[in-house]
Amino acid sequence: MCGIVGYFGKRKAADILVDGLRRLEYRGYDSAGVACLYDGRIDVVKNPGKIADLRTKVFTQPSETISSSHLGIGHTRWATHGPPNEINAHPHVDASGRFALVHNGIIENYKDIRKVLEQQGITCVSDTDSEVLVQLVAFLYKGNLEDAVSEALQQVKGTYGIVVITDHEPDKLVVARCGSPIVIGLGRDETLVASDASAIIPHTRDAVYLEDFDMAVITDQGMEMCNVHRAPVSREVTAMDWDEGAAEKGEFEHFMLKEMFEQPQAIRNTIRGRLDFEMGTAVLSGLDFSERDAAQINRVLVVGCGTSMHAGMVGEYAIEEMAGVNAEVEQAAEFRYRNPIITPNDLVIAISQSGETADTLAAVREARQKGALVAGICNVVGSTIARETGRGVYLHAGPEIGVASTKAFTCQVSVMLMMALKIARTRRLAGHAGTQFARWIQRMPELVEQVLKQNDVIKAVARKYAKCDHAFFIGRGYLFPVALEGALKLKEISYVHAEGYHAAELKHGPIALLEENTPVIALLNNIPGKDKTMGNAEECKARNAPVIAVVSEGDEAVAEGFDDVIVVPDCPPAICPIPTVVALQLLAYHIAAARGCEIDQPRNLAKSVTVE
Repeated sequence: MCGIVGYFGKRKAADILVDGLRRLEYRGYDSAGVACLYDGRIDVVKNPGKIADLRTKVFTQPSETISSSHLGIGHTRWATHGPPNEINAHPHVDASGRFALVHNGIIENYKDIRKVLEQQGITCVSDTDSEVLVQLVAFLYKGNLEDAVSEALQQVKGTYGIVVITDHEPDKLVVARCGSPIVIGLGRDETLVASDASAIIPHTRDAVYLEDFDMAVITDQGMEMCNVHRAPVSREVTAMDWDEGAAEKGEFEHFMLKEMFEQPQAIRNTIRGRLDFEMGTAVLSGLDFSERDAAQINRVLVVGCGTSMHAGMVGEYAIEEMAGVNAEVEQAAEFRYRNPIITPNDLVIAISQSGETADTLAAVREARQKGALVAGICNVVGSTIARETGRGVYLHAGPEIGVASTKAFTCQVSVMLMMALKIARTRRLAGHAGTQFARWIQRMPELVEQVLKQNDVIKAVARKYAKCDHAFFIGRGYLFPVALEGALKLKEISYVHAEGYHAAELKHGPIALLEENTPVIALLNNIPGKDKTMGNAEECKARNAPVIAVVSEGDEAVAEGFDDVIVVPDCPPAICPIPTVVALQLLAYHIAAARGCEIDQPRNLAKSVTVE
């Protein structure tokens, strides 16, 4: 959620830190700051608000330390403990001002540690759990920073990704992680640290991803690694494959709009080389199991949160319908706490765009503990879920900067459909039927392009309803999770109260809320259940609620009598979520734009949720 940047090299640290924090803005934050070390002094500049404000504060009247430093740390904070103000912003310093720390995660026992520190006469000035950690490191310091960090982390319960500096050792950064991602970039005569590769990709492509309980000591001699107990460890250097330009808006007004229009290419990248038309199946070598292994799968459990969970729901329908295998979708945050029943022949699929979602990672660990076959669907190479599952499918969607997920969702659904095809072909799905379905998967980028060509039409519909503060989305079958996702997109970026329902559920309570200023987006695509959903839409119309009908091309007659219509390509039920959700993404975007909302960085939201 929060963003970390660290730098040690020959260039000016402040330039690298502030630019790195700018590249992490998309993760969501409410305050930011930097700490630079030079000539035996640490200077800290921080404030609530945007990186642009921090930049002005850092560079308008820089101190000698800020101007001359070649070592420093920076942070964007998403508030968990205490309000977003300057005192609670990172970096935090100890009482002496000689130690500084940035921290992602949550220290669960921070109150207990604070009491111990207070008994030693050390008073914390912020509301945060993070300050407690830097005060503890300073208290334990006896001449070696990594020893003090090691001892402090052994007293900590919770999650952390940290970078610590001290003017006692002015040529050293100490980095550690547990449950919160950290990547170290290895450049020429410089080393960079970040919570997300996007902050360091302009400077190097060589990276080391820390694993839980890893600690790295960075000096002018290079980097040494150990664990928090000071035992040596070794991690591979990974080549990052991100395109730096992909993290820029280009000609688009917002990252979200750019990423919606990138979806045809993103889906092509996801499915490229993964469809076998001769055998009518999918080639997903990252799953690392044979056709015989797939045939022995007794049940599929999909775990995820938010948008990823909705993608899993589409996969659930496809796996059950095509493969005849029982499939269930679990909210990842509930999975490990309800003691799920898991057998060795169960396949657990963890879906996470970032590969760092804390609740989904916890579900992965619980599934592995119970002996299930576990696979991940992630977009970030080297992410924790990708490493801990050891098998899975990368999306290859490219960086997604907008907080509200778009191309990651359509690529996740694409992978789920290919997984359904692969499993189905080990059962009763005939080869010719598999080939036909693979051809439809291949056509999905084209279907999305057809929807994107209607951008202006959808924009006109959106403007009609931009002043409405409530909206309902209804659908059945494969379109029920699309209704959920459409509602989520609208509420995320426009702050409209939007709810997605199975169309049959509307009359069981929510219909009481309908009125003339509460539009209902009815998904009336030409799939089984359409006639029933039409009846539900008529019920809404009878209660004076305006109805926006989403219909299949060539079937526009179903929308007669409704207020507005959005036409999407006609395609099989399992494929229709892809073009339909793109239409709903555009609708949400243009409503948010008309309302003047900050689309790429919605209030209170973070891109990667790395705390439970």
